[in-house]
Amino acid sequence: MARIRWTLLGILLLGGLWIGWAGTTEPPQAPEGTAVATFAGGCFWCMEAPFEKLAGVSAVISGYAGGEQADPTYQDVSAGRTQHLESVQVHYDPEQIRYRDLLAVFWRQIDPTDSGGQFVDRGNQYGTAIFYHDEEQRQWAERTREELDDTGRFRKPIVTPIREFTRFYPAEDYHQDFYKKNPERYHQYRGGSGRDEFLDKVWGEDREVQSVTSKKQVQSHKPSESELRESLTPLQYQVTQEEGTEPAFRNDYWDNKKAGIYVDVISGEPLFSSTDKFVSGTGWPSFTRPLRAENIVEREDNRLFYKRSELRSRQADSHLGHVFLDGPEPTGMRYCINSAALRFIPREDLAEEGYGEFQSLFEDGGS
Repeated sequence: MARIRWTLLGILLLGGLWIGWAGTTEPPQAPEGTAVATFAGGCFWCMEAPFEKLAGVSAVISGYAGGEQADPTYQDVSAGRTQHLESVQVHYDPEQIRYRDLLAVFWRQIDPTDSGGQFVDRGNQYGTAIFYHDEEQRQWAERTREELDDTGRFRKPIVTPIREFTRFYPAEDYHQDFYKKNPERYHQYRGGSGRDEFLDKVWGEDREVQSVTSKKQVQSHKPSESELRESLTPLQYQVTQEEGTEPAFRNDYWDNKKAGIYVDVISGEPLFSSTDKFVSGTGWPSFTRPLRAENIVEREDNRLFYKRSELRSRQADSHLGHVFLDGPEPTGMRYCINSAALRFIPREDLAEEGYGEFQSLFEDGGS
């Protein structure tokens, strides 16, 4: 998988999106009243999104921790030439979210029984670790590790070390928020890594931490069939539950030009933004990228006797539509979505509806 990651970085070079190898040597200072947590969970691309979506988290920074070499570069770390681990540093408000809640999220992102890396990324640089910043964090880390081991959820012993934090070096700029900047490449990497398949198998319905508040009120469990039939229109049910397709040019959002975001009609999980919407001429809402890549699941679809990539929402498992490789720049992707699977939230209603974090998308007049 390291080869795949280097290939993706080569694509960035060829595509003119290269920003440079040198990262900043100092992480951004956490605002007053903000605490810091540091975790290593393998590929840092995959560790940002689970924490960024949490209420009370103000920043998640990819970087390197655990080694002695100053100012390490991605080339050195990924090649195993340092003792650093790919890590993320989380800035959070302890009045809104507890450190032990962050630990609960962390354990659900990794294979804590693997001492040689994570999933297809092999080597100590892809290992796991909890870097504690004070005695209280150390005690909570040890307690949750023991509790998880006692559950018997894993067949092998948990080997994730708990280490004293020393220093953190932010990774190069192009690594920060990679899942947002390059969603299709992120999905290619993550889908091939085996991480989600493993986590779904181990955690099942417990993969999402129920005690932690998301930044938006997203329904965590799919309603029953009877509840869905009662809450959805016949067309919405046909599209989301029976993989149906609504009529082109005769649906709610194909020509919607208002500024705002589109969420799953069942769960409310944010899916797409008007800032990424374009006129495709197909008669269905079309987007160049997801708003939150981690909320979209791709599956192979051969129902029309040729291979397509079906899109489903992660929480509600709603059928959304398909993704095609004939979209405009900057991604070249066309996310073709059924309006019946979506609910539109106008820019002026974002805060009231619990999606205030997305208001910054439209501050400069973006649509």
